[in-house]
Amino acid sequence: MQRVQHLGPGDFAETLEFCKWLNGSRELHRYSLFTYESQFNRDGVNNTHNSHAWADENPHTSVESNFQQHFSVNEWRAVLDDQLIGPFILEGRLTREAYLRFLQEELPQFLEDVPLNKRGHTYIQHDRAPPHSSHEVRNFLYYRFPG
Repeated sequence: MQRVQHLGPGDFAETLEFCKWLNGSRELHRYSLFTYESQFNRDGVNNTHNSHAWADENPHTSVESNFQQHFSVNEWRAVLDDQLIGPFILEGRLTREAYLRFLQEELPQFLEDVPLNKRGHTYIQHDRAPPHSSHEVRNFLYYRFPG
């Protein structure tokens, strides 16, 4: 069984539109901090919400996994212009509390390596993950980076 992320009917058009917009904004990519987290665990089981097994015979497929000793870490990293930032390991599940603590305590240290003239114009790009869009995280970002 291969796990893949589901793409909706409008995803390709939206992605293409964003790429065209970003390409037309020649300087914007130099000041956009594109961030991403990945989750890793020891048993290789990640997001299975979109896993399906289709078969003509025996459709009751099972995949053995061991959750008695669950362990996982999240790795955060970012790209700003031509600079790689990170990685940073966020242990356990990525929650709004853990992400807020990362933004408050760890991200400022990573940004110290970014030239001051670039840091002052940087946009932080998030996906729609719930920890990124929680009220606590948004309030902190609006307070810390007004405008």
